[in-house]
Amino acid sequence: MNVVAFEREQDNREWSEKELNVLVAAFGTMAPRTGRKTGRKTGRKTGRTWETGTTEQGDAQFYLLGPLPEQSCEICISRIGKRYILEDGSGRLLFEHRNLELVTLHAKAAVPSTSWLMVRVITLWCAVRNTIQEKVEPLLVEGEELFVQFVPQLAALA
Repeated sequence: MNVVAFEREQDNREWSEKELNVLVAAFGTMAPRTGRKTGRKTGRKTGRTWETGTTEQGDAQFYLLGPLPEQSCEICISRIGKRYILEDGSGRLLFEHRNLELVTLHAKAAVPSTSWLMVRVITLWCAVRNTIQEKVEPLLVEGEELFVQFVPQLAALA
């Protein structure tokens, strides 16, 4: 088996304006940048930011970062050759394809849309419900047992 090494295209270091507009529009976090290829913008509603960078081999990357203060990487889209690679914040491969619009559709589905406040409220609700079931339910069962024991005596009085 012969392996042929292909030369990389020299224009892979930066996203084109068209690609960047597709990425920014897909996440709906902010208006597209004009002119600059570095820096960051902050989403108005989500608090998410995004940045661009390059891999060790010089391929273009787009990072969607979480809200402050952690700003953990939620999604990374890399362009290697003519393929777009979608990875989650842990570096797991989620999807790859030659069509950027298709990759951004998968990326939008992979981004968590539930706010942290909502997650905390749901967790609190489950904890309160579990506590009530563990503490109040035994009292109700004991009350039923007492009721069953005293009903025959109450019937005898009537």
